[in-house]
Amino acid sequence: MHNLVFHNGRVLPLNEVRLSPGQAGLFNGWGVFSTVRIYEGQPFAFNYHFERLTRDAEKLMLPLPVKRDECLKGVLELIKANKLQHDGCMRIYFVLNKVGIWCSKEEMPMTDWIMYTVDLPMRSGPVKLALQENGRQALHPLAGTKVTSWLQNVWVVEKAHQRGFEDALLLNEFGNLTEATAANLFIVKNGKVITPPLKSGCLAGVSRLILMQSGPAAGVEVIERDFGPEELFAADEVFITSTTRQVQPVGQVENHTWETPGPITQKLSEVFDHYVKKHHAAELATR
Repeated sequence: MHNLVFHNGRVLPLNEVRLSPGQAGLFNGWGVFSTVRIYEGQPFAFNYHFERLTRDAEKLMLPLPVKRDECLKGVLELIKANKLQHDGCMRIYFVLNKVGIWCSKEEMPMTDWIMYTVDLPMRSGPVKLALQENGRQALHPLAGTKVTSWLQNVWVVEKAHQRGFEDALLLNEFGNLTEATAANLFIVKNGKVITPPLKSGCLAGVSRLILMQSGPAAGVEVIERDFGPEELFAADEVFITSTTRQVQPVGQVENHTWETPGPITQKLSEVFDHYVKKHHAAELATR
């Protein structure tokens, strides 16, 4: 994490940022967040991220303390303060402060606004994934919401690491694939790309959305439908997408392997790269 942090409208040194000891959101996981990719000092797809933050906050009955433009101003201020002119990542958090009997009486806002930046983690080459049963609950009322209650995800990742895998694909209560712990899932069969629908319990990922919007122009349509492990293992190609991974091929799930990168995965990776360059140039032209 870089030295300067944005907290409730101010950029402060990391060691000066203080959260309330009675913060309900901190102890209960009552908050929302998003990870924004930074390319050459500019946030990528910020509007998509803030739209999802807004939707998720409404679902959690979490009042956002800022509008889109004010949040973007804070994002740019923190990037500049940390001199982040290269590629990196930013986390944007909105965490509920005051709810229940354990909240503090001190002067704190209803919702904490916290942002910090890090260097871009290096994630390249094919990834090895495990399978995790009951990793998502499609019928849960908060399914698909990107909340700060992240224990289940890090617990699953740690279990996967202990078995020699980098992450895990999560099955829902119906035995269908949903996503990885922090990435959306795609399979390719006979030239067709398939991804689990949002009703499966997966997150509405920004990178997922970009591929679904950009793929058809490149002759690759992405179909949303349920599928299980048998169809996964029968796929010609498998890949995952996220803010930090963009398009990353999957080389192994449990004991099943694929040659990587497959032609469709490679094509969509190039489509995504083109989208990033095009929109990054457009963002620079407007600022």
